[in-house]
Amino acid sequence: MREVLDDLERWWRAGEAVGMATVVATWRSAPRPAGATMLVGADGTAVGSVSGGCVEGAVYELAASVVAAGAPVLQRYGVSDDDAFAVGLTCGGILDVYVEKIDPATFPEFGGVIEAIRSSTPVAVITCVAASKASVALAPGGPVIETDAPAAAAGDPAGRLGRRLVVYEDRVEGTLGGDRIDDAVADDARGMLANGRTGTLKYGYEGQRRGDELTLFVASYHAPPRMIVFGAIDFAAAVARIGAFLGYRVTVCDARPVFATKRRFPDAHEVIVAWPHRYLAAEADAGRLDNRTVVCVLTHDPKFDAPLLEVALRLPLAYIGAMGSRRTHDDRIKRLRDSGLTEAELARLASPVGLDLGARTPEETAVSVAAEIISAQWGGSGEHLSTMGGSIHHDT
Repeated sequence: MREVLDDLERWWRAGEAVGMATVVATWRSAPRPAGATMLVGADGTAVGSVSGGCVEGAVYELAASVVAAGAPVLQRYGVSDDDAFAVGLTCGGILDVYVEKIDPATFPEFGGVIEAIRSSTPVAVITCVAASKASVALAPGGPVIETDAPAAAAGDPAGRLGRRLVVYEDRVEGTLGGDRIDDAVADDARGMLANGRTGTLKYGYEGQRRGDELTLFVASYHAPPRMIVFGAIDFAAAVARIGAFLGYRVTVCDARPVFATKRRFPDAHEVIVAWPHRYLAAEADAGRLDNRTVVCVLTHDPKFDAPLLEVALRLPLAYIGAMGSRRTHDDRIKRLRDSGLTEAELARLASPVGLDLGARTPEETAVSVAAEIISAQWGGSGEHLSTMGGSIHHDT
């Protein structure tokens, strides 16, 4: 929902009903992850995507019908040899898409959710997307690949379908139908929220964790992950730009005030003048780093690099990369080893930084660095997909 938040807020504040389609589960080579969202406004405008174009036409029609009828629908889209080029996913994946009507009456808590997302306050929105084991409703023209997926309304005596619980770190809003289930779901959702996880959970009607009558979709909105770029050079500007594009909150840090300016790094969310190792240590002490944080050291100057990497390699960060030639790398490793870092800690350093793309310009180098960060996040090999078999998507 984050990617369509501006449009959804505009329609919601105007009191207009919007059809919102959300990917709640995926299998195999699905093109978009759980949480991907598409809106259909009252004026017929479509915003966002649930499949990169494969089933958007069918989802558009379904969203319009849901707004008119008012009842939410859970629809499964997949692929077979017969329907691959009709409405199915030609990529071979399977999507469960939940379509609902959104307006101030159906989602009165949305104003608080907007405020939380914009202020980077953690919040999870839990929606009951299914309440039985009957067949999935058929979208106009759409294939049903498996008929044992949860249905929209059958078998829901308590009217749980479409109910919502909004979970903050210190409170909850809304209800899923009772204190017991609200308490159980809030506890589990906070665990998912702490790890930035979005996905489905199953419960019994009264909140039993071993039950499966209710399928709940947990959409976690955590503060964006951080990218900290050290070294106010031209390569840093390109890395900051692609980091912001990938959804990171980007900080550029350098000890030289003449180079570390917002004008030179317009794509960075903040530009800090400080000694790199002191800044990183202070951020760690303040609890502003986590296991999603990536650090790119681009100074290739030992008086900055060595003390900075001593700090970074001892922190539980997602990625630590350092720019420099192979000679610089060898000298850097020797300095770090002499400073007492273990071989396991040194093995966490990506140096020279980036994948072998043959990059030459700052922009090409930034793509190389971003590719390595993505590969580290998802366990990719960096090989040509055309030479490989099996799934093209990786799980963490």
